[in-house]
Amino acid sequence: MSRKMKRLWIVIICVICLAAAAFLMLRAFSSSIMFFMAPSQVREHPPSLTKHFRLGGMVVAGSFQTKTSDHHPIAIFDVTDGQAAVTVHYSGILPDLFREGQSVVALGHMDKDGYFLADTVLAKHDETYMPKEVADALKKSGKWDPRFGPPPDAASWDKMTASKAAQTHQDNP
Repeated sequence: MSRKMKRLWIVIICVICLAAAAFLMLRAFSSSIMFFMAPSQVREHPPSLTKHFRLGGMVVAGSFQTKTSDHHPIAIFDVTDGQAAVTVHYSGILPDLFREGQSVVALGHMDKDGYFLADTVLAKHDETYMPKEVADALKKSGKWDPRFGPPPDAASWDKMTASKAAQTHQDNP
């Protein structure tokens, strides 16, 4: 075998090793990636019950309830993007900045009854903050155009209230 052929084989082997390493790294990362979904996307294309994802939107005014189960607080509230609402169940203490009409991102998965079971609820900024994913979902749904000022107050989205969100949930189980 000539020197050129040896070098070619070394280069081919190196490329194959790099491709295999890249494939293994991407496969390892894919199991830990959490995708963002808006409530309307969840209703249109329900994820599998085992898939963990981030649900983002605004907390529907009048939808917040608390219960206790085995001496643990359970928060129940609806999250909307203006087109659909998803009911979230969260067992634990909510962040201090959590309020109705504020943007929120919840991490968790869907249960068989169509509720989102949150492991974590994020509301880390003041009332003027909105996560990029939530803002993008509002723009896509036609509820907000940044050319015309700041995002709308959640209570102003077609006057969506807790009863309307519950009706949306019943219509789209």
